[in-house]
Amino acid sequence: MKLLEIRALRGANYYSRHPVIFMKIDLEELEYKPTDTVPGFLDSMKRIMPSLIDHTCSPGYRGGFFERVERGTWAGHILEHLAIELQCLAGHHVTFGKTYTMPEPGIYQLVFRYLDEAVGLRSGQMAAELVLKLFEGVPADIDPMIAELKTIAEESRLGPSTTSIVEEAARRGIPHLRLNEDSYVQLGYGRHQRRIQATMMDTTSALGVEIADDKEWTKRILKTNGIPVPEGTSVDSFEEALASAESIGYPVVVKPLIGNHGRGVTVNVRDPEDLLTAYELARGICDTCVVEQFIEGFDFRILVINYRFAAAALREPAFVIGNGMDTISQLIHQVNQDPQRGEGHEKNLTRIISDEATQRLLTAQGLTLQSVLPRGEKLYVKTTANISTGGTAVDVTDLVHPHNQRMAERIARLVGLNVMGIDVVAPSLQEPLISGHSGIVEVNAAPGFRMHLSPSIGQPRNIAAPIIDMLFPAGCPHSVPVTAVTGTNGKTTTSRLITHILQHNGNVVGLASTDQVVIDGVEVVRGDYSGPEGARLVLSDSSVEQAVLEVARGGILRRGLGFSTCDVGVLLNISSDHLGEGGIDTLEDLARQKSTVKEGVAPGGWAIFNADDPRVLACVERSNGNPFLFSMDSGHSALAANLAKGNRNAAIDETGQIVVQTPDGIFPIAPVTEIPITFEGKAVFNIQNVLAATAATFSLGLDPEQIRAGLISFQASVEQSRGRMNVFELGDFKVIIDYSHNVAAVHATGEFIQTLMPGRKIRMASGVGNRRSEDLLEFGKAISLYYDHIVLCDSDPRERVPGETARLVKAGLLQRGFPANSVTMVIDEKKAVHHALGMAQPGDLVVLQVDDIDAVIAEVQNWQKKSSTPETSDPILPAMKSQS
Repeated sequence: MKLLEIRALRGANYYSRHPVIFMKIDLEELEYKPTDTVPGFLDSMKRIMPSLIDHTCSPGYRGGFFERVERGTWAGHILEHLAIELQCLAGHHVTFGKTYTMPEPGIYQLVFRYLDEAVGLRSGQMAAELVLKLFEGVPADIDPMIAELKTIAEESRLGPSTTSIVEEAARRGIPHLRLNEDSYVQLGYGRHQRRIQATMMDTTSALGVEIADDKEWTKRILKTNGIPVPEGTSVDSFEEALASAESIGYPVVVKPLIGNHGRGVTVNVRDPEDLLTAYELARGICDTCVVEQFIEGFDFRILVINYRFAAAALREPAFVIGNGMDTISQLIHQVNQDPQRGEGHEKNLTRIISDEATQRLLTAQGLTLQSVLPRGEKLYVKTTANISTGGTAVDVTDLVHPHNQRMAERIARLVGLNVMGIDVVAPSLQEPLISGHSGIVEVNAAPGFRMHLSPSIGQPRNIAAPIIDMLFPAGCPHSVPVTAVTGTNGKTTTSRLITHILQHNGNVVGLASTDQVVIDGVEVVRGDYSGPEGARLVLSDSSVEQAVLEVARGGILRRGLGFSTCDVGVLLNISSDHLGEGGIDTLEDLARQKSTVKEGVAPGGWAIFNADDPRVLACVERSNGNPFLFSMDSGHSALAANLAKGNRNAAIDETGQIVVQTPDGIFPIAPVTEIPITFEGKAVFNIQNVLAATAATFSLGLDPEQIRAGLISFQASVEQSRGRMNVFELGDFKVIIDYSHNVAAVHATGEFIQTLMPGRKIRMASGVGNRRSEDLLEFGKAISLYYDHIVLCDSDPRERVPGETARLVKAGLLQRGFPANSVTMVIDEKKAVHHALGMAQPGDLVVLQVDDIDAVIAEVQNWQKKSSTPETSDPILPAMKSQS
């Protein structure tokens, strides 16, 4: 068996609305070995992974999968279930999976749900390894696999504090983007987004963080403002530390001036010998240390969010309780087996590490790690109560005296932190803090939430709720409107037109398309960004007020949608293109894939459909949004039925005007002939794009006058619609640069092209190497209907031999009876452009289907300069002048 391909689909996709791992495998000889032909297969699988009994599979009941295996099933199906169960055993509970038989013998595609991408990918690889061992009868141990998956999960997941914020945001419908491998996260989209790094907010004061990071600076501010703090000084040498301790009086606390998580902190230092050890430990964290008064009492953490008291916890240092048999080292190991404990901040509690501080604490009590504690004796193995060093917490939020709550809020304002953890040592928080008997020992920027989210004892607090309230106050938006456009043809033009209309009316628009990403009219990056990466670039830009995303077949297939939901989804048309790729073999498959966009429309949003395309119209009933139909015929029966249901339509009325039909009335937009890219109503394909753009922008809240102003100011020019029906005048002949590269596009533009010039129609054309041979033949047949001479090149051979696509297109031309002497083969695109332009005569029209758009535009403009005269010097023809 070979693993041919594995990748993560990160958003809604062809197979599921949820993220899935996609795998393509070749079973090779296993294609002829179903499980019922392999002796002992089921027993071996039960021994390796008995938990598979919970998989119901198609029978629908517990043990159903085992029943399928016993009856006989294929290796791909086994792999799917193993990949799912490996994730479950690693703590990621998923259930969805599906295996698809492909036309080629032995080839299967399978998908399964994942929660963490890295875990999902690795579980698929592991499952493939296990399948081979099962079929070969080789013993397998899954324990190391589970351990590896858990490690991967721990390394890739967000920490508990960040996770709580992201989950609270999700409950409120706020999407998120993870911006790095750590805890840097964007909540919301575009201009309304907010960003966090763990519990540091984008509005957290940098000065406040600096103050909190410097313990002496903090103490000075608090003391000056009447806040009880322990007496102490900063020191730069042991001699200074010794003098400070003697001045304050033992016991003292020694800690680094700058540090966090309790690192380098030693409390209850009682003599110069202990002071030296504590000083060296603190100096390992920061050269400057603090020596301060040791206050007897309990260790509390008060949490303040948005300058309001939020929660409080009593923290206890890490401890073990003796049983009269096990050593202290063994007791620590037993405590660390608690599933709530993990490395660092990954879980609610942290594993206890036996370090130098632990050794020193034990030595002071005459103990070692090998000592055995009497039954019931409690031993602290850390001096500080930080959760990050293995401590535990008890929720005391409801016990905090109002005076102390107000003091905590005042401290947050004095330091200037909107999220702050305040460390207090006091006999209790139930009475006001008294100087000398209690004190604020430290304040913390970016405090951990674990002790409040899941305390060892007491009520969990939803700390993330006030965080989201602060970031997104009631009534404030969290995201910008997202418009997604898909279909076989017209996606780029429609996306550009929507963008132009929105931008013309004062919006900062982010556009991601097959050509580029443009933010507020400025190209950010060039290339095919019609997939998730383009969406991510647009949605993460903080200046964007409207997002317009062209969504191509390849992006959906390779990575899924790049957004959680959209406000407007546009499905333009479905026609033959890219069939035979990725398991998309029929137009029905293609329609299902393209309809992923309309399934991503949020409830209450608008799903826009071309009622003139039967396959598109068939998708209407499965939409999550409100249907908004468009048609060239205002009397279309589907439009009448849609309007009767309270929905909207866009159409052309009997006077040739584009109108929007709503239950509240009919809104005229503009006569078709006034809209430049319709070429006085002759370019039907662009009229359909205009209707779609009208429906989209009306759905986004623009009024008819705003839409009209955008439509009539959009030209089919290089500046506004590069590579899409750009018309140039080169002296006495014209040139069109257009991307139409499939059969439907050729037919859509063919009749219109006939009307532009009286002479010959010369076409420079090329096939695309990843299309099926039969598609390339049909492409040749299609272009034979509209052109007098055809120059064939091969600008995009993909996996084919250079020149092969051109030969197939030529074969299609000849099959349709096109004269062989009217076909010229020039494989290089640049040379083909030269040839096509060079053979043009007065009155001719040259149509250039290009791959390298920029190079061809530059070449045509060079020809234009050579041929221009005072009468024909306009560099680019406007599409057609408005008659208004």
